[in-house]
Amino acid sequence: MRNIDRQGVYKLYDTPEFIRAFLDEVDEQLQLFEENILKLEQNVNDDEIIKTLFRVAHTLKGSSAAVGFEKMKILTHEMEDMLDKIRSGKIKVIKQVIDLLFKCLDELKTLKEEFSNGDMKTDITLILSELHKYISNDQLLKETMNAETNKKFNLDLEQQIQVQQAAASGLNVFVCEVKLKKDCAMKTVRAFLILNFLNQLGTVIKSEPDITDMNDNIDVESISYLLITEFNKKELKIKVLDRMLEIESFNADLFDLNLIHSQSDNVGNMTKSNGYEGQNTNETKNKANQTVRVDIGRLEKMMEMVGELVIEKSRITQIVSLLHERYNSDNSFEDLEEISNQISRITNELQELVLKVRMLPIKQLFSRIPRLVRDLANSLHKEIELVIEGEDTELDKTIIEDLADPLIHLIRNAADHGIEAPDERLKAGKNPKGNIKVNAYHQENQFILIVQDDGRGINLNKVKEAALEKGIISRQDSDLLNDKEILELIFKPGFSTSQSISDISGRGVGMDIVHNNINKLNGVIEVETKESEGTKFIIKLPLTLAILNGLLIRINNEIYAIPVSNVIEIVRLNEKEIKKVKKQDVVIIRERTISLIWLHDYFKVPRKRGNKNIIIVILGVAEKRFGLVVDELIGNQEIVVKNFSSYIGKLDIFSGATILGDGNVACILDVAGIVKTTALKKICDKEFV
Repeated sequence: MRNIDRQGVYKLYDTPEFIRAFLDEVDEQLQLFEENILKLEQNVNDDEIIKTLFRVAHTLKGSSAAVGFEKMKILTHEMEDMLDKIRSGKIKVIKQVIDLLFKCLDELKTLKEEFSNGDMKTDITLILSELHKYISNDQLLKETMNAETNKKFNLDLEQQIQVQQAAASGLNVFVCEVKLKKDCAMKTVRAFLILNFLNQLGTVIKSEPDITDMNDNIDVESISYLLITEFNKKELKIKVLDRMLEIESFNADLFDLNLIHSQSDNVGNMTKSNGYEGQNTNETKNKANQTVRVDIGRLEKMMEMVGELVIEKSRITQIVSLLHERYNSDNSFEDLEEISNQISRITNELQELVLKVRMLPIKQLFSRIPRLVRDLANSLHKEIELVIEGEDTELDKTIIEDLADPLIHLIRNAADHGIEAPDERLKAGKNPKGNIKVNAYHQENQFILIVQDDGRGINLNKVKEAALEKGIISRQDSDLLNDKEILELIFKPGFSTSQSISDISGRGVGMDIVHNNINKLNGVIEVETKESEGTKFIIKLPLTLAILNGLLIRINNEIYAIPVSNVIEIVRLNEKEIKKVKKQDVVIIRERTISLIWLHDYFKVPRKRGNKNIIIVILGVAEKRFGLVVDELIGNQEIVVKNFSSYIGKLDIFSGATILGDGNVACILDVAGIVKTTALKKICDKEFV
């Protein structure tokens, strides 16, 4: 029996499994729809893209009807009608049509979220009325004809800049359509006279057909002029018809500035991204048939069980090692050792397999970027080419979800603060079209994500002055900073060099949040910049947060684990080599000054005395380096990360805990947290000169 939801959602199949499957399918279809709108914007006459969009609307209509989701069913039905008219050629793909398709996409995303939460509030009346206008109204024909008229003008880069600057300064840019009388004797001469008169009223950028190529033998009745003027449409029409003879009609329509971006391919060749090349539908379908959806909760449980298995494997290995030490001349344990090795091999393979199941291509995240860049380019009136590489690079699903906000923030900052306006780039001798490149790849056991632009770069002097002005650093400390350390100031809370608020990225505030989010993922973020050439952000992350390779160390009588990804090197030095600067213990290693941290003091346990040599583990967070003094190195071991209970709360220098092979618990040190908590002083090499 049909279960009627009070919010207007009629649920024919109200089982959690069915609803989850429906929502998963909607996500996939909406992503496919977005990718193909972006393709259509670049290839307006591609029938295959239009067919794909129609199929998506049809699929969503059927799926939403099956679960009784009336609003989505109605909306997708209207979208289907519009796409059918596009497919049959009754509606031309112009900018307004692309914008409307994106509006429909956003509306569907909102409806999907509301359906998931069981709280339907969105009124689809407005979007339906817009669709109806395009399906059944004469307005469509008028807009299409205007767009076709605008498209006559293929402007070069200099003309594009001229038009953009005029519009920005408040002048009108008109496409003037002049139709000459049939009995006009010298049409070419008349066209020149009209050109001269329009130049008195403003500046004619171009004519179509090009009057300079015309001769007296050409019989032309209609001429289009692209005119920049301070007069409005009504004033222009009166002046022309009052002064010019032998004109049948005169019409002036505002030039569509968005066509400039279209001609320049303003959002770049989205298809340069490997994932947005045209795909064979059958291939895609076959791939889909070979996959199965698995609830993330089951994967988490499976990973947890594998983690327990890794712990037990370590215990068995440790027991076998102890037996060998106790009975080293006895060969009775060879079979046990062989079994232990076999269990280790199987456990490692199982662990690797489960980790791969949790891994997803980063394309899931990257697919959001083209639409974002398109919208940013349009709203900022900039030309931006987007290049995406490495979409098939895999990363743990949970990390991908947490990486979304930092990545989007970096893209917004690149578009808003990095890429210059077209006229500014032209004056600097650059291509008016800016470039944003996003790249992902694996390096050893790390995931590397790079976001770079070819914009104005970061002015280090402005960064330093802004930090001084906001009290982030003192004048004395600022004199000791090198270029890398100045760049790191952009990650400080409240830092910004922007004087005005932007709808796109505020005042630039938020890089500290990006930095903190990356740190929470046990990752680091680095920045490189060259003024007038661009900026590059490099994010390095572990492939998974579930199982890490750890270095076990002892401080006093307790064992701790350090993620190997943070370990730069291990050195042994004589205690006499420790120096004091600003009450901070430091050592000099290969002419670099390294501050030392004694966690003994933090834990309030005595430092080990009597040893002339001390063990120092050199750790790194981004460009920061410091030495952690330890009493003993135990060795490397795979560690299963266990989060602390909410009852314990946040511990500044620990990121979690792990169970060792002997059953004891070891806390995992948070290297970034240690730097913050111990408040390392800035030490400059020249203090030792």
